[in-house]
Amino acid sequence: MRRNRRVKILATLGPASSAPEVIESYFLAGVDVFRINMSHSSFDMVRGLHAAVRAAELKHGRPIGILADLQGPKFRVGKLGGDRVELKTGQTYIFDTEEREGDDKRVFLPHPQIFEGVEAGHTLLLDDGKIRMRVIEADPSRIAAEVIVGGPLASRKGVSMPDTVLPINPLTDKDKADLDFVLKLGVDWVGLSFVQRGEDVALARRMIGQGAAIMSKIEKPSAIADLDQIIAQSDAIMVARGDLGVEMPVERVPGLQKQITRKARAAGKPVVIATQMLESMISAPVPTRAEVSDVATAVFDGADAIMLSAESAVGKYPIEAIGMMDRIAIEAEADPTYDVLVHATSTPPQPTAADAIAAATHAVADTLKLSAIICFTATGSTALRVARERPGLPVIGLTPVVATARRLAAVWGVHCVLTSDPENLADMVKKACRIAFEEGFVRAGSGVIITAGVPLGSPGTTNMVRIAYVNEHGEATSLSV
Repeated sequence: MRRNRRVKILATLGPASSAPEVIESYFLAGVDVFRINMSHSSFDMVRGLHAAVRAAELKHGRPIGILADLQGPKFRVGKLGGDRVELKTGQTYIFDTEEREGDDKRVFLPHPQIFEGVEAGHTLLLDDGKIRMRVIEADPSRIAAEVIVGGPLASRKGVSMPDTVLPINPLTDKDKADLDFVLKLGVDWVGLSFVQRGEDVALARRMIGQGAAIMSKIEKPSAIADLDQIIAQSDAIMVARGDLGVEMPVERVPGLQKQITRKARAAGKPVVIATQMLESMISAPVPTRAEVSDVATAVFDGADAIMLSAESAVGKYPIEAIGMMDRIAIEAEADPTYDVLVHATSTPPQPTAADAIAAATHAVADTLKLSAIICFTATGSTALRVARERPGLPVIGLTPVVATARRLAAVWGVHCVLTSDPENLADMVKKACRIAFEEGFVRAGSGVIITAGVPLGSPGTTNMVRIAYVNEHGEATSLSV
C-alpha cells in the first residue's frame, strides 16, 4: 500500500465508522492515522475500534497509527430555571458558588479554579463564544461580569476564559482513567487538550512516559504565548482551529495556523491541521470551493497531516470526504508552485551532527538526482530529521520497532516498512535497496541514499550516509560514502 502523496490524513472514528469493514474501507481510501475521541467513547467502544484498526493493519501489511484524543477539562454553568434565560447586552451577570438554580441575574459556576484565576478585565465566553462578557470584579466566591454581547443562555453551556491561565492540571480524573486504559491497550499517540504552557506537557510526559507519543493541541491564547516551550516538550502539534477560533478572534486563526506550522516544522515536530476542513461534507457529497482551498493551503504550507473530524465520525459521506482530501493533497503536491511554497518556510538544521547529516542527505539526493532517501531508524528520529527537510523524493523509513512505524504514519512523506536490523553495513545497503525496489520506489539503474546511526540499532544517532545504485533484480551494484 503506497500513497501517492506526502502529507498524511487523519480521520476521526465515531458512530458512522465503528464497524471493522468501514474502518478498513477508510484505510483503503487514504487514512494513515485513526483518531479516537475519548470525549464520546466508552472503553468497550475504544477496545473494538483499536482491534479493528489493528486487524486492517495486519491484513494489508502497513503500519497504521492510532491517536487517542483526551477530553481535557470542561467548564460549564449550572442549571437554569426553565433551562434557558435571555441575557441583555449591558447588564451585569453574576457567577457564584451557590448550588441552586440560576436565572437571568445569576448562575452557579461549579469550578473553583475559575474563581481563583479570573481577574477584572478578563473576558468570559459562553456557549462557544455566542455570549461575551467582561469581568468587573472577582473574589473566591463571586464573579460579576458585564454582558458585552447578549443572547439566550441554556443550562450547562460551556464557559471559556481566553485571558485567564487557570491553576489546573490539564489531565482530569477522567483523562487519567482514559489514559491508563489506552496506554495498556497500545495506542500510538495521545492528544493532549487544554494545554496552557510547556510545563503542562512536561507533567503529562511524566505520566505517559514512553508509552505513547504526545500530540499537544494548540487551542488557547495562553498556549500561543508559550508556544516555543510547548513545541519543545511535545512530540507533535495539532492546530485545533475550532477552539482556537472561539477563544481568539477568528480572523487571527489563519495567521496563527501558519505561525504554528512554521515553528513546528523548524523544530522537526510533526504538525496536524484540524477542524472544519471539509465541514460541509458532513451532509453534502462535495465540499465548498473555500474548503478545498483551505485543505490545499495546509498542504502548501508543508503540514505533516490534515484531519477530518465530524466528516468521518458522523457524516453522511465519509468515504467521499477521505477521497476528496486525498485528491486535493495529490493535486496540490503536483502543482508547479508546490516546491517553492513548501520551502518558503526556512528550516535551518539544528547545530548537531545528526541534523547536519539529514540536511546533507537531502542536498546530495537533489544533486545526484537520486530516487529515494532510505532511513534506518529505531526511535524514528532519523526519519523525522530527514522529513523535516521536506525533500522532493520519497523517504522510506525502515525500522524493527512496530511502535515507531505506527508513529511515523503521521509524519510527512515517510513510507514506513517493518524490517529486522541489518547484520552489518553491507547487509544494510542490500536490505535498503531490495525493499525500495520491492515497494516500487526505485527501478533498475536508480540510485538511493541511505542514512542511519552507527553502531546499528543504537537509538538517537544519525551519523552515517551511503549511496547505492540498484540493478534489475533490486540488488545494490555499487556504493560510496
